[in-house]
Amino acid sequence: MVKIVEADEEAIRNLSRMLMKILEDENGEIYQENVAKFGIPKEYVKRAFIEENLLKMRNMGKAKFYLAMEDYCKTIIGFAQTMIIDEDTIELDRIIIFPEFTRKGIGTSLLQYTIKESKQRGFKKVVVNAGKDELHARRFYENNGFKKIEEYTIDAPWGKKLDLVSYQFSL
Repeated sequence: MVKIVEADEEAIRNLSRMLMKILEDENGEIYQENVAKFGIPKEYVKRAFIEENLLKMRNMGKAKFYLAMEDYCKTIIGFAQTMIIDEDTIELDRIIIFPEFTRKGIGTSLLQYTIKESKQRGFKKVVVNAGKDELHARRFYENNGFKKIEEYTIDAPWGKKLDLVSYQFSL
């Protein structure tokens, strides 16, 4: 059975360790789909997921992490991270389900939980960005009630241009 929980400090430490281990496998699905595809330098991603940075974002109140747990809350099988944009808007910064658990409705459950929590916290909308070519992610958000707002290109911090599509869900 899968349970969605908000991550406490210990869970964030466990998540960071898990992500660091996953990032070691440059041929793995998560690395290829979330790092290599976008030309993100490995060191940039490692800095983003290092325990200290994840805890800092959480403890400053800027981010929340929601975990999809299996085995009586012992195994992390996916997670979502939200970031406060302003008093009305929260961004779903990332949602990742580990490969062996995909296509089982876990991503949808995690997304719905995140939306419910955002509404309870008083936000009026959830925004999310997906790569223009990430058709699977774009369908996922569209099938879950997100409306396409705009397409645009950014200069990523690592020197690449990224074509993105922005979506919004009104709470």
